[in-house]
Amino acid sequence: MKRGCGLSPEHHSNHADAAARAVSGVLCFISVCGQDPARDALKFRFPVYAKPPRQTRRFPDLPSMPLIALNKPFGTICQFSAHETRASLGDWVKTPGVYPAGRLDADSEGLLLLTDDGALQARIAEPRHKLVKRYWAQVEGAPDDAALAHLAKGVDLGDYVTRPCRVARVAQDDSDRLWARTPPIRYRASIPTTWIELAISEGKNRQVRRMTAAVGYPTLRLVRIAIGALDIFSLDLAPGECIEVSARAPWQAPR
Repeated sequence: MKRGCGLSPEHHSNHADAAARAVSGVLCFISVCGQDPARDALKFRFPVYAKPPRQTRRFPDLPSMPLIALNKPFGTICQFSAHETRASLGDWVKTPGVYPAGRLDADSEGLLLLTDDGALQARIAEPRHKLVKRYWAQVEGAPDDAALAHLAKGVDLGDYVTRPCRVARVAQDDSDRLWARTPPIRYRASIPTTWIELAISEGKNRQVRRMTAAVGYPTLRLVRIAIGALDIFSLDLAPGECIEVSARAPWQAPR
């Protein structure tokens, strides 16, 4: 800097206090001057370029594939690859690129949802989203009110304690709506069976079977009848049948 320009050494310390305001993508200026503009004949103005905003690449909105609702038959494994001795999902669902939102044991039946959307799969399957799944379990024996209350409160299974859930007996007229299982369960003439409903949001491996066994009533047959607002009876699906439904269907109240 040349001498005689009107800036004393003290003024140099003031330069660090000069205010600068940069608006993203706009050329701005910073004025540097002394403490007494009337005495300072020279002012320095120099450009400051703000860093431009990070550009986000946008993709066109792609149409969302509807969910596929399947009534999974007994004995079908929850995978698409072929199995040596059991049927697989590929025997019933011919839509490519979809996968199950949650699992259903081979020896369990009922509603299974499939999608090609990972976020949607997580919303349906992961317990943190608390989408309720309803199961009908045909148990050996006749659970009393204390046993049902124990199931509802939560059961210590050793490796974890189940969350509280809704439990109720299923009326005979309702259980008669179910299809006959192939093969049928093994009945023991001296021991009655009872249908109960459990509405849970966890869905851990074999959870319902472990819960009923823990309170003394083993499950003989297990059917998932509903996921959220979708239920197998309203969909009118026979075992092995599937249908496309809206991606919002599990959260929409039935009409």
